[in-house]
Amino acid sequence: MESPSYCATVSQSNNPLATNGMVTSPNHLATQAGLDILRRGGNAVDAAIATAVTLAVVYPQMCTPGGDNFWLIYNAGTGELRGLNASGRAGAGASIDLYAARGLAAIPPRGYLAAITVPGAVSGWDEAYRYSQSVLKTAMPWKELFSSAVSYAENGFPVSSSLAFWSAVNADPNGKVFRNLQRFPEFARVFMKNGSPLAEGDLFRQPDLAATLSMIAEKGSEAFYTGDIAKKIVADMEKNGGMLTLEDLASHKADWVTPLRVNYRGLEACNLPPNTQGMASLEILNILNNFDVKAMGEGSTDYYHAIIEATKEAFADRDRYLSDPAFVSIPLDELLSEAHGKRQAARIDMKKAADPRAPLDPKGDTVWLGVVDRDGNAVSLIQSIYHDFGSGIVAEGTGVLLQNRGSFFSLDPKHVNRLEPGKRTMHTLNPAMLLKDGKPCLVYGTMGGEGQPQTQAAIVTRVVDFGMTPQEAITAPRWLYGRTWGAASNDVKLEGRIPAAVVEELARRGHPVRVVKDFTDTMGHAGAILVRENGVLQGAADPRGDGLAAGF
Repeated sequence: MESPSYCATVSQSNNPLATNGMVTSPNHLATQAGLDILRRGGNAVDAAIATAVTLAVVYPQMCTPGGDNFWLIYNAGTGELRGLNASGRAGAGASIDLYAARGLAAIPPRGYLAAITVPGAVSGWDEAYRYSQSVLKTAMPWKELFSSAVSYAENGFPVSSSLAFWSAVNADPNGKVFRNLQRFPEFARVFMKNGSPLAEGDLFRQPDLAATLSMIAEKGSEAFYTGDIAKKIVADMEKNGGMLTLEDLASHKADWVTPLRVNYRGLEACNLPPNTQGMASLEILNILNNFDVKAMGEGSTDYYHAIIEATKEAFADRDRYLSDPAFVSIPLDELLSEAHGKRQAARIDMKKAADPRAPLDPKGDTVWLGVVDRDGNAVSLIQSIYHDFGSGIVAEGTGVLLQNRGSFFSLDPKHVNRLEPGKRTMHTLNPAMLLKDGKPCLVYGTMGGEGQPQTQAAIVTRVVDFGMTPQEAITAPRWLYGRTWGAASNDVKLEGRIPAAVVEELARRGHPVRVVKDFTDTMGHAGAILVRENGVLQGAADPRGDGLAAGF
């Protein structure tokens, strides 16, 4: 199929357009923090750090300094695309035997026994800034990238609708183990107001976190991994039966990795390698190369059916192979080959849904952000604490809410993603970028665990095959194949704006459909920046979140 010329000609819309730089994120305060850095002469990496640090303050339900992040960084000067894996490894004391001795068949989703992986986010900020200094030659001081975040933590910011919603959900006295996070004293002290959840418009201050970020701004990431912050985190662990040690924190490092690539309609779709599920996102596109998606019609039954079935095929490979490549062998060349994509496509029956697959992970809460600067440098960045509010554990005296990504490990010794000391767990996080002639054409991504590969496919097909603007592609009705908390099997959640005739036909083909409300954040908060061939940047943010795309 001939490569479309959508990078040169895009339909008109109300998307923000700019030439000097563009930032998109799921919170308007964070977007403005990044844009401020661009205006002051910082590059895309600098702006991405400032945006990410600010999100760690104003969007704590989705990301904090106690989580992980992953990066795709495009250097316009050299044409090089690099990946950065800043995910943490399980502590040396984390083992299957430890949980078995406590009579546990699975890692608890909350609490100290869930907070077993080293937070990697700060190392990602640090390593990306070193790259900005040494390669991109930034003149922007490290400390300046923290100024907005420290100010919001110290002086307060108005609670957004998303933060208020997840605060209420997680302060449910009937939520038992998973949702009543107020049972953790430090969480209740930091994230509740007089015993009640935060409400939209409340002024929310985090003085402990302000002090922590100020220390990182002054002393660098060493303060977090070997200094006073590390000591406070470990002291809290030791006091409460946690297992992260000073040695675990001190030995952590982020790693540069080679991005994965597949062809899609003559363009190059790029993502991160394992331990991320970037391979699954790319497999879906590799499968769809074998279908005339444009002829199906956007929003048709065939369109949804083809992508859902491609997702099943990709997830089967992911669940069989994906883990830490330092511990397992993953045949990536074969899985992303054109021949494998053809075999997967041949198994798809366009008239009938494939048999149900193993239940998928119900949710993962995350932020994605994108930045493109005036020189063409670009960043696609994703940052997470796994579930909303992570482990629910705030390390005393730090304000740092720790992730529960370690609860994704399996305690089955035969499972590919089994828990082992020093191992990185399989990650749903995967930032994406689409290249044309070796240059970024679309910088895109989303939050949403299992939904990330599916929403990425929606964005790419809608922009590439149907010529939509980024905002049109993100605003259009979405779907999610997977399960929700408490459900025993997968279903296909469809936003209510999808026509009833399409819903009925999907059900007739064997999909267990469930209609959900319009613009539900169950579908995740996506974003994108289109780079036109004339250098004009076109941004988009998701109306399902509190986001903003802005440029100048």
